[in-house]
Amino acid sequence: MTSAATDRHRAKADRHAAILREAATLFAERGFSGVSLEDIGGAVGVSGPALYRHFANKQALLGAILVEVSERLLAGGQAVLSAHDAPADQLDAIIAFHVEFALRDADVIRVQDRDLASLSDTDRHTVRRLQREYVEVWIGILSTIHPERGEEDLRVRAHACFGLINSTPHTVRAARSRSGERDVRGILHSMARASLTA
Repeated sequence: MTSAATDRHRAKADRHAAILREAATLFAERGFSGVSLEDIGGAVGVSGPALYRHFANKQALLGAILVEVSERLLAGGQAVLSAHDAPADQLDAIIAFHVEFALRDADVIRVQDRDLASLSDTDRHTVRRLQREYVEVWIGILSTIHPERGEEDLRVRAHACFGLINSTPHTVRAARSRSGERDVRGILHSMARASLTA
């Protein structure tokens, strides 16, 4: 690949990422139905019709946001398993990973909470499958820490932990103004670990 082609490829990838980022912000603020392609194009400095070079329609854009983040969560969970052998270390690492995700991608969490039903059937099934696989990573770790507990017990614990950490989008701005992002990470991590090891 020539240098010019590489630059074009990089510019296209950067524009694609910017579109996803700005769309997630707007969907989080206004809801999927309250945002037009023109709104998203304006946020990234392109015309609404130019977005069709990246996405077939607004629903496909929503699908790209939620499928991409689900793929990233699963890959991150699998990376934790590869990087750590001891169950306690795996648990600490996957909690830290999910807390970081929640702080970085608060808008995406809000979009999923509100607009999952607006996905196409294909994208919704993909998101659900990827998320089930991510939950299974957590259950695998928890089963080594609580071998006496059944799978459904561990599943409830994992989902409750997600609820705790994913509440971040609704509270993080106030929390940051009071104690700083580092303290928010520490609070969420310690609470999540306590809930999972109790």
